[in-house]
Amino acid sequence: MTDTATALGNLIARYAELIDEGDFDGVADLLGEAAVGQGDSPSLLTGRDALADLFKSTTRRYPDGTPRTKHVTTNLIFEIDEEAGTAAARSYWTVLQAVDGLPLQPILAGRYHDRFERDGPAWHFSERRYLIDLVGDVSRHMLANVPS
Repeated sequence: MTDTATALGNLIARYAELIDEGDFDGVADLLGEAAVGQGDSPSLLTGRDALADLFKSTTRRYPDGTPRTKHVTTNLIFEIDEEAGTAAARSYWTVLQAVDGLPLQPILAGRYHDRFERDGPAWHFSERRYLIDLVGDVSRHMLANVPS
């Protein structure tokens, strides 16, 4: 992989790590001013505080501060324009969860369509679209309904 592909892959992996730690402020910092939304929806959420509020209002956290999940991201495909300082990535994601009364199992699966921009040497998210393909038992994960 190129240095850029590694940097972009690390951003995608850092998102999974932060969300699984229950660090929704960290997720919002990572996404920064990126536009975030579902599929091809014309309404995208922007702004660090709005993004932090979204995760805090929809994702259940347990006494250890985490949602007791593991986000697994695979099948990364990068399209990088080094000269323009832009990139896109597509990937699959699966959310696993295990809590009292729910043995370890996949509860959600879908795809990310990400866009990135480079400021100097550093890459950052400019857009994250998530597509939900499969929904399992999210009753112990979500505080609000997950759109299907």
